[in-house]
Amino acid sequence: MPEGPSILIAQQAITPVFKGKKILNASGNAKIEMVEFINEKIIDVRTWGKHLLLCLPTETLRIHFLMFGSYSIDKHIKLDRSLRLKLECKEHDLYFYTCSIKQLPGDINEYYDWKADVLSKAWDPKAARKKLKLIPNEMVCDALLNQEIFAGVGNIIKNEVLYRIFLHPETKIKNLPARKLTELITQAREYSFDFLKWKKEFTLKKHWLAHTKRTCLRCNLPFIKKYCGKTQRRTFFCKNCQLLYK
Repeated sequence: MPEGPSILIAQQAITPVFKGKKILNASGNAKIEMVEFINEKIIDVRTWGKHLLLCLPTETLRIHFLMFGSYSIDKHIKLDRSLRLKLECKEHDLYFYTCSIKQLPGDINEYYDWKADVLSKAWDPKAARKKLKLIPNEMVCDALLNQEIFAGVGNIIKNEVLYRIFLHPETKIKNLPARKLTELITQAREYSFDFLKWKKEFTLKKHWLAHTKRTCLRCNLPFIKKYCGKTQRRTFFCKNCQLLYK
């Protein structure tokens, strides 16, 4: 599943080509009312966490790439059955594949808490802290994947943040010292921007220290691979240097 930084890269590629352009035609197998936005103008392209948002005058098209979604500009690169939406503008076409597309009528600000997006200028760490305090029995591995708290954080960022701050994924929020809770919140954002930088450089995997790794670089001991917490997502951690607070 593309994480927040990858969606931001998509937004940065799509915006200069399609912002301000009129949609002349729409097609694909997405279960939406395409006739409603033909001849509408794309007034903005935004992101919230893992959602790409094409803002129109009276509604927004929300694209969620799920596990295997993708997009392309001008070139149709996949099978027709995977084509969810094709938007035709005067000079360019925009394609979305194997993703979820939903129409959000009205003001987009009514749907999203921009303060929860770790890559947004509106990001509010104090709000994140308050939300975490409301789920004291959640494991940190689940809390990091909670999009209402850390919109844009996915499994790669989760594993890398927990390794970076020496924290065991099964530690419960209520057992975290205040300074460690601060580290968790701070690094969720800082690592997301590192992810963004490395993704643009095509060097992201070279910087992974924990995700999919077999051995802890700090301890030279085998990593544990476990499907942790309620989310049951793959988690890679070192039992020696990542402390489990009780």
